Amino acid sequence: KRSIPQFSSLHLLLLRPIPSDSLPLLELREDPDPVLDPGERDLNETELRSVLGDFDARFLSVSPPEEDEESEESEPLLDPGGVLQKDTRSADPEAPPGWRQRPNRKLLRRLQLWLRALSSCPLRRAWTDLGGRFWPRYVRAGVCPSKRSCSVPEGMRCRPAGSAHLTVLRWRCAQRRAGLRCAWIPVQYPVITDCKCSCSP
Repeated sequence: KRSIPQFSSLHLLLLRPIPSDSLPLLELREDPDPVLDPGERDLNETELRSVLGDFDARFLSVSPPEEDEESEESEPLLDPGGVLQKDTRSADPEAPPGWRQRPNRKLLRRLQLWLRALSSCPLRRAWTDLGGRFWPRYVRAGVCPSKRSCSVPEGMRCRPAGSAHLTVLRWRCAQRRAGLRCAWIPVQYPVITDCKCSCSP
């Protein structure tokens, strides 16, 4: 019978995986053997909530959550409505050398906004399915946009710049002399909280 017993610190140490702060997290390689999965008796939500303690429903979910509106990466418009093209065409291309055209404040402002949008790295949040060996199974994690370059000239990308930890339960099995021992253990799951434009590592 597998249950949620009270473990000594030594027992937890033997079962606990090595933590990591590297972001983004690499996908876990799980042993597909169903014997290592928690059974129905091990998924008593009342008991698991008691073991977990703090349950923040903004970032944790037991059942499949609805898709976030902000989970999709958005691309900034390079020139919304062709405004920059229209304004730059107003400059006189045949002006004599040394002639300085009066600066167009509206154009400068639009250029500043365009460059700011191009180099921005807004954090997006998306629900991640950790699999049946985690409880809660769904975590709302941060994602950095990566489809485009965030620099002029191109080359830099939006990358993780900050992280925080959410406490979740991990179903962990280990072979012992007495046989297979499985238990829910609290683990710290790092999530991205900030993005910045930076060079490739």
